[in-house]
Amino acid sequence: MQIIPVGEAGKPRNQFPPVYVGDTLIHEDDIAREMQHHPAEELAEAWHEAAKSLVIRELLLQQASRLNLDNIEDEEDRIARVLELELNVPDPDEQDCERFYAANPGRFSSPTIMAVSHILLAAAPDDIEERMRQEEAGRQLLSALLDGRSQFNELAKQYSACESRHQGGSLGQISKGQTVEEFERPVLSLTEGLNPELIETRYGWHIVRVDQRIDGEQLPYEHVKPQIRQYLSESVTRRAFRQYLQVLAVETGIEGVDLELPDSPLMQ
Repeated sequence: MQIIPVGEAGKPRNQFPPVYVGDTLIHEDDIAREMQHHPAEELAEAWHEAAKSLVIRELLLQQASRLNLDNIEDEEDRIARVLELELNVPDPDEQDCERFYAANPGRFSSPTIMAVSHILLAAAPDDIEERMRQEEAGRQLLSALLDGRSQFNELAKQYSACESRHQGGSLGQISKGQTVEEFERPVLSLTEGLNPELIETRYGWHIVRVDQRIDGEQLPYEHVKPQIRQYLSESVTRRAFRQYLQVLAVETGIEGVDLELPDSPLMQ
């Protein structure tokens, strides 16, 4: 994360265009303070996200005034009341939920569980020569395993750089999300038995054997229906909120910042 250079009064030294919501200026000091909540690699990105957040807030507060809601003292409550009055979000019906369930079977399955053993031939990510040596060593070990000249647990104890070598290379049971992505992705696609190809990760090369595979099963619709209904409701709400802000931005006028509105929650 880049440290943002600041000048007097804690303001960024870099100069950005003034930001207006209608006739209201979003002050530089306010944007500078807001930037701490929007860490980014680049100063311009942090400034833009901070300015955009304040623009959205100002749009909603101005709309609250037009709706005669200034009597609500707390600004957060005022904004919440605006959205309550202005957003018309239909609840997803049974057919919507059923269609989503049918179109996304992989999202509603119990996890695949695998018992996996491996032999790690370690090499640093930036040590090209060592990685090449370990790859060749791994191919020789794998060949010995495939033609039956060696036993997996014996090679694991002798050559593996992982602590699992003390258990003959056994990692125990694993499922999605329990190992690094570059190891998990190929391993979870394997069938039972010795994988005839080496797997490369940031740690080096792996000889992998799947000792057991229990595939996940699709969960019944009634079991996941509340989850689907909540997901669809949140998705529709985000979309409606984005469209509502786009209308307010056009009607009010925005200067100095590009009010990009992706399909995600905008009010944190």
